[in-house]
Amino acid sequence: MTPIHIALAVLVTFIWGVNFTFIAWALKSFPPLILTALRFFFTAVPLVLFLKPPKFNRTLFIYAIGTFVMQYAFVFTAMHLGASAGLTALLLQVQIFITVLLAYVILGETVSRMQIIGMIVGVLGLGVIALNLGGDMPLIGFICILIAAIGWSFGNIASKQASTQAALKVTQQRSSVSLALPNTQKNKASALSALALVVWGGLIACMVLTLSSLLFETDAWQLATFTQAPVKSWLSLGFIVYISTLIGFGLWAHLLSQNIASKVMPFALLVPVFGMATSVLLLGEVVTWWKMLAMLLILSGLLLANVKIGRKPQLAR
Repeated sequence: MTPIHIALAVLVTFIWGVNFTFIAWALKSFPPLILTALRFFFTAVPLVLFLKPPKFNRTLFIYAIGTFVMQYAFVFTAMHLGASAGLTALLLQVQIFITVLLAYVILGETVSRMQIIGMIVGVLGLGVIALNLGGDMPLIGFICILIAAIGWSFGNIASKQASTQAALKVTQQRSSVSLALPNTQKNKASALSALALVVWGGLIACMVLTLSSLLFETDAWQLATFTQAPVKSWLSLGFIVYISTLIGFGLWAHLLSQNIASKVMPFALLVPVFGMATSVLLLGEVVTWWKMLAMLLILSGLLLANVKIGRKPQLAR
């Protein structure tokens, strides 16, 4: 990865870590599915009027359902049910291991022995959390976050496939008229493609989530839910929409389109660090010995998963 890609990856993980605190604040006023639907409504509108839609196919649908619907509906529900912001940020990072495995199975990317060892160490960290369920991580919250992690992992793979296909199409179009495509234009095309993926994926997610909320949160659909929400909740929603979703996922999709998944995903190990720190500072979350042990194991696993000790031949799939 280039230095600028590394810097962007760190920036995105900082945004996503802080985002858990803003989610906790917004959930004080909005039910989880309504909040998720609002998030993606404002993500899509009005940008859908200005961005050319990506090709509507199975890849886009999987991205929208996995990354947006499954991940955030279940994360917001978990936090609504009592899961703390810091632990949610930590536990959600199991998606990194799942993404690496999916990249091996679906994309044919290699998985080293160190990555396998890292996954085993990370699972031990999950075991520490599982042995201390209750309080700020109820069992139902634990299950919801695991489902969210699986959804995000499938979304990561779909994002990489969609962005790569879009960039390849642009390159082929320019090549057909014998014109070289400068790197700056390639990067611009990739960035716009990534943003369009987030915006149009958000539109799909908004429709699915609105229908789900009308079904499961019927009583909350009244004017008072929106008019009585304090300014702090609306500002939190603004951060979730414009900073975490549009900027965060746009940059993340761009990074995945420019690098192999196993290079990008380990940077997400910074998310629980930022998430834990901000939840302690801003929400007063208590850090216990077992939380620190779980974080140590999970982050160690992620670091091991990013160590390269030699390359294996690329598997054709």
